[in-house]
Amino acid sequence: MNGPQQQNHLADIRDTDDVYLGAGVETASEQLVELYGTLGLDWVWLDLEHKNGPPLDGPRLERLVRAAQCGGTELVVRLPNGDPSTVRKALDTGVRNVVVPRVETASDVERAVRAGRFEFDGEPGDRGLAQGRVSGYGTTFGGERPYHDVEDENVQVGVLVENRTAVENIDEIVTVPELGFVFPGPGDLGVSMGRTLEYEDSEVRALIERVREACVEHGVPLLGFHNSNFVGLDGTRNAAERGYRLLHLGDEFEFVADAVTERSDWVSK
Repeated sequence: MNGPQQQNHLADIRDTDDVYLGAGVETASEQLVELYGTLGLDWVWLDLEHKNGPPLDGPRLERLVRAAQCGGTELVVRLPNGDPSTVRKALDTGVRNVVVPRVETASDVERAVRAGRFEFDGEPGDRGLAQGRVSGYGTTFGGERPYHDVEDENVQVGVLVENRTAVENIDEIVTVPELGFVFPGPGDLGVSMGRTLEYEDSEVRALIERVREACVEHGVPLLGFHNSNFVGLDGTRNAAERGYRLLHLGDEFEFVADAVTERSDWVSK
């Protein structure tokens, strides 16, 4: 079960130079989550901001967490917002890694991170006790390893940096205690600048590089997509050298499109 005895293998990401490979699920498919884990992927990207059903559907999230456990992988869940109640709801289903979008200041980030912790920077955090699946339905409140202690050891709250204001505040953002990782989002950053889909725009690239440099300087891991020039196309070693620890390889739509195109081209020759 996803109680206090299960270790989140992404929780030690700051202590290694390894790159953790993941793939996205766009259709809330438990079978795909399990398959990705069976294939050896370290994590599965689940976007609840744009797809995959209602973000506060606890039973659906619990089923996806179980699928991840069956496959031996971890969910990395993109939330629709950084509201503390949304952060807590996701974590109480057993999710251990959440990503908060559209942050702009260190205060935004601290609010979200604090909501995911029972203890934050030596003070009480804002997470609440849950007599549900994450605590073994209340059976692990006490004992030698109570679930709230182990949750704080395993939960990671990351953020998306996707607008100019966030980039301007990146030096303060990356110093927020207990911040798990940062995802510089070139797509939405470009949108916020009036440069939608202009990934090669020099200003977009410069802002992404500013985020990357700040994260590397402060030892904050980066998440990136494999097909982004901001990550680099020279493989995982290059990504690691540039500070990326979580590398997204694609999703089922990309995989199917690539397979169909490849086979159609082969048949037509």
